[in-house]
Amino acid sequence: MLMNRRDALFGLSLTIAAGSGGYAWAQPALGWTPTALTAAQAQILDVVAELVYPKTDTPGAREAGVPQMVDKALKGWCDPMQAGFIKSGLDKLDTDAKAAHGAGFVALTAAQQGAMLIRYDQEATAARPQPHPFGALKDLMTIGYFTSKPGATVTLRYDPVPGDFKGCVPMKEIGRAWAT
Repeated sequence: MLMNRRDALFGLSLTIAAGSGGYAWAQPALGWTPTALTAAQAQILDVVAELVYPKTDTPGAREAGVPQMVDKALKGWCDPMQAGFIKSGLDKLDTDAKAAHGAGFVALTAAQQGAMLIRYDQEATAARPQPHPFGALKDLMTIGYFTSKPGATVTLRYDPVPGDFKGCVPMKEIGRAWAT
């Protein structure tokens, strides 16, 4: 089975998280107020987003505002059924963490959090084409990350279109013309 870039980056980020010492990361207090999520769901989302898109030489999910974007999307963009589906997935993640490790997801070590997310990602992949809460959440986080200013301009190569207008440029400087 071929792996796409997003799956490869997700696996790499979880590997980095799992190898980061095995200690629960100190979770910063949320710097925002959730509108669609409970405070507990928002904290779980904050941790999950940073594990999926960690800060490296590029901004992480927190820095890009991904948790806030997901919260806003759940309130104003997703239909109530889809929003409830994703919120129930966050609740299930916490419930599963308590059942398996005796502590909520946010309190687990990075290795435990990473292992749970890998399992959820495998479940989401196996469930295709049926929806899975983690798959839906990953889709929203991916949209949030790569459409944020840091995601679009620092992580991705940014080429502003249409760009500068330069009239009457000799063709030998341009090469072949662009189709799009």
